[in-house]
Amino acid sequence: MSLDPGIDAGRADVQRLAAAARSILACPSDVRLVVDGIDDVTEGLADAHLEMQEHEGRPLFSCPADSALAVAATDGRGALLTLHSGLGRPGTPDREATLTLSGRLEAAGLEECECCTEIRMRVLLRLDFALLARPGHGPDEARIRVPLAAFTAPGLELNRGFLQRSTEHANQCHQDELRRAVATRTGTRLGEVVGVQLTGLSASGVVLQWVDLSGSHQAELRFGHAARSAPELGELLRSELHAGLC
Repeated sequence: MSLDPGIDAGRADVQRLAAAARSILACPSDVRLVVDGIDDVTEGLADAHLEMQEHEGRPLFSCPADSALAVAATDGRGALLTLHSGLGRPGTPDREATLTLSGRLEAAGLEECECCTEIRMRVLLRLDFALLARPGHGPDEARIRVPLAAFTAPGLELNRGFLQRSTEHANQCHQDELRRAVATRTGTRLGEVVGVQLTGLSASGVVLQWVDLSGSHQAELRFGHAARSAPELGELLRSELHAGLC
């Protein structure tokens, strides 16, 4: 599986380039996977949906142990992954970027689904190439190769995409916990807290916004120290909010 290497990344700010690419991996709007020798890699997947998350700068999939993707991983087949940016708001320039990753699939172990007894396989894409495309630049700058050492660096774990996805997850899936946290912090009846959202999440803190019967409010919460990893950020956020977020 070949791919145009584009421009040498030595011409660009490597750290900034890697951070942009890593953010797209953590926060894609669309995920498309092509595997050598497999006509339809989504065969055997519920609703033909690929479940993917970032794992230390590498794509990690979860699929039934008897699916086409699991078989491809067991065989160590080559794969090409295309990720369209989900950063920022729809229609903004951030959404125009595309990240292309190539490598070989690898079976990374079995796990039992938390909501049923299905045995699922964790599938990792071992990278050998990363390419960032940003439409709107000149022809010599549209496709830029990203050095893998910089792309997978531990220091990029708390990237912009990860922070955006974490905020979206908390706001969409943990309203009850957020409302309870605000009620506890402010001494307000839980039923009077209409809605809550987090904004501006960073390694150092988060902005808490909420609406109750008296109007809209905002508070900036600062952590005791800056988080150095995703698990530490989660612990600091839970500690500050006093809520059972995950």
